[in-house]
Amino acid sequence: MGILVGPRTRCPDVGEAGPVRRGVRVGVDVGSVRVGVATCDPEGLIATPVETLQRGRGDLEAIGRLVADREALEVVVGLPTTLAGRHGSAAEAAEGYAEALAARVGVPIRLVDERLSTVGAARDLRSSGVGSRKGRSVIDQAAAVIILQGALDSERLSGTAPGRVVAHAAHPGGQPPTSGAT
Repeated sequence: MGILVGPRTRCPDVGEAGPVRRGVRVGVDVGSVRVGVATCDPEGLIATPVETLQRGRGDLEAIGRLVADREALEVVVGLPTTLAGRHGSAAEAAEGYAEALAARVGVPIRLVDERLSTVGAARDLRSSGVGSRKGRSVIDQAAAVIILQGALDSERLSGTAPGRVVAHAAHPGGQPPTSGAT
């Protein structure tokens, strides 16, 4: 049946299979200083935090290794969109990051709307007793979880892959290169 969560929107019951493609996905929250990373189980049910990377310090290569190690289906990158639906400088930066990542991995990179994901992550951490100083190291991971879980839930409800594909740069042997500038 499902649970009504909004006007004409139903959330599948626990245990109810939705039309989600099988495969691990990697979620990425791009910040100006840090990059939060999350992943999900092969069934595409639940997103979990992985790590926070320092931007520009081997972050693209680290994500490439994670994609290869986990044999990920795709990477989901949050696209910061204003409440009015516009794309500003943060969205341009996320798109550039997604393009740079696409040059290093052999899977599709999807941009998905991430409105308020960092705000939600900060709120959730504060409500669980994590202070802002300690929370800085995990807030980006929590935002990546929110982005990835939103993409999984969207696919489950709509039956279609979320967001838009930036690129799919195939590499020989399916392995991302591990060298190059970030």
